[in-house]
Amino acid sequence: MATPYYQDDNVTLYHGDCLEHTEWLEADVLVTDPPYGIDFTTTINRHLKRSEGRAPAPKISGDGSVELRDAALEAWGDRPALMFGSWRKPRPVSTRFRLIWDKGEAGMGDLSLPWRPGDEEIYVLGEGFRGHRGSNVLRVSNLRSDRPDHPTPKPVPLMERLIEKCPPGTVADPFAGSGSTLVAARNLGRKAIGVELEERYCEIIAKRLDQMCLDFGEGA
Repeated sequence: MATPYYQDDNVTLYHGDCLEHTEWLEADVLVTDPPYGIDFTTTINRHLKRSEGRAPAPKISGDGSVELRDAALEAWGDRPALMFGSWRKPRPVSTRFRLIWDKGEAGMGDLSLPWRPGDEEIYVLGEGFRGHRGSNVLRVSNLRSDRPDHPTPKPVPLMERLIEKCPPGTVADPFAGSGSTLVAARNLGRKAIGVELEERYCEIIAKRLDQMCLDFGEGA
């Protein structure tokens, strides 16, 4: 059994490769933002780091293809899952439905076109989702002053809306990134297991979760 990088009453985080640290497979529902296969870079992130005198965040590991995403899904099987993705790459073969995250802002995209991208896809796999039947378009702003130092952070309110409609039980995020899935799960009183390959992002996650503990303690 691997030693967790971080652990509290609800959240357990492991540092390493999710195909090697397989504790997340013991969870009940998968909610994750995996490498899409689009080799993502962000001009905004690069300029911010340069202006602040810091090195840009590294590119997302494994984002040159969807092989890592598909390997994790194969290990997960046919259990319920919500997974971010891009229309530019093939969806997971077992996708049942597609949600759209309307970010409330637009990126740069293809400069030869008169439109700017302002959404991402979220794929629904497996069964057991529940709750009020609403639109598949989730409008949650991505404009936040406290964005974690990660190239593709997801807003915690968005992750809470997704997890609220998931089947009961422990939430898994084998590509934990900035930790928004783990934070959202804990906010909702759910247990969560995360794995993150980059140690700098594990540190960010641990700090976010520790800060929540301090805030809770001060308000108690």
